[in-house]
Amino acid sequence: MSNLPQSLSMGAAFGGGGPPSSSGGTGAQGSGGGKDRKMASAEQLVLELSNPELRENALLELSKKRELFQDLAPLLWNSFGTIAALLQEIVSIYPVLSPPNLTPAQSNRVCNALALLQCVASHPDTRMLFLNAHIPLYLYPFLNTTSKSRPFEYLRLTSLGVIGALVKVDDTEVISFLLSTEIIPLCLRTMEMGSELSKTVATFIVQKILLDDVGLDYICTTAERFFAVGRVLGNMVAALAEQPSSRLLKHIIRCYLRLSDNPRACDALRSCLPDMLRDATFSSCLRVSTSSSGDIQIGFNEMSEWLDYRNQKLKDSSELTTCFACLHYLVSVLFLQEDPTTRRWLQQLLHNVGVNRVPALQAGGGFDHMIVT
Repeated sequence: MSNLPQSLSMGAAFGGGGPPSSSGGTGAQGSGGGKDRKMASAEQLVLELSNPELRENALLELSKKRELFQDLAPLLWNSFGTIAALLQEIVSIYPVLSPPNLTPAQSNRVCNALALLQCVASHPDTRMLFLNAHIPLYLYPFLNTTSKSRPFEYLRLTSLGVIGALVKVDDTEVISFLLSTEIIPLCLRTMEMGSELSKTVATFIVQKILLDDVGLDYICTTAERFFAVGRVLGNMVAALAEQPSSRLLKHIIRCYLRLSDNPRACDALRSCLPDMLRDATFSSCLRVSTSSSGDIQIGFNEMSEWLDYRNQKLKDSSELTTCFACLHYLVSVLFLQEDPTTRRWLQQLLHNVGVNRVPALQAGGGFDHMIVT
């Protein structure tokens, strides 16, 4: 790719050395040739991002194939004008956020750009560069929207995926940055009014922030912050009594459990922990052994509903595939893990806050017979 600067040559961008040795076997040469073709394809598509006439297709192709391109994130970050082009896509739809006039096609195109930013946010070589450039701030207007239409919901979910990619790797510097930019109120907003999957990702982000000592101290420093989080968690518990979700309940209980590690918060939880977590309200929800694959399949079903292919009127089937692939990647990255511990978390939470159990939780009732030793 003669148009790329030296730092973006295929060897440099993808961690390789100089030209392949001619002494390698034919098998190695064939494999190397395939890699070279993929690298060349990635570099060409990245170059096309800087061309407004070619950008839409380049966004589409890179979003679909980003897992096939090794070290795509450093290539995106180091190529001239690429991050600026992605940010240009993002800010271009600000005018249609309020009043809400976002079309499905606009949402899909920006979400393809966000998928590439998530790639950058996930990579160890570019994560802190991404953060130090304050790029997450460009996503905050999307998280501040309240429209429940599918284009907006898809936009919020994909934006949350970028933040989720940042917090998935435990890093106090990441947590400190997000706290300094007021991410908590934005997550709380989504936890109150988003779809189940958006609520789950937003609660996951709050959970990861709380699991860091800096995050726990931040939330518990003032009564206002603690009760803002507690109020939203309590409202979510009440809503889950009507429409149970073991996946979402898991993250809510983990947030409560972590709050109980702070002495002042633990004292407050003795009086404000929802009764529904102390009685048998969610016994059937927790009795079901939900595998991670089952939870993810639920998420995929929700994605299909959001996209509603007939109403979205996206340009072609490849765009529909990209929509689904982006969300598939988001859910699998954030939630692909076995988790048999929700019941234990609840037991530990009740022990920490020292609440008086209601009769349904005495021996032989409620959760007691479900606790795994």
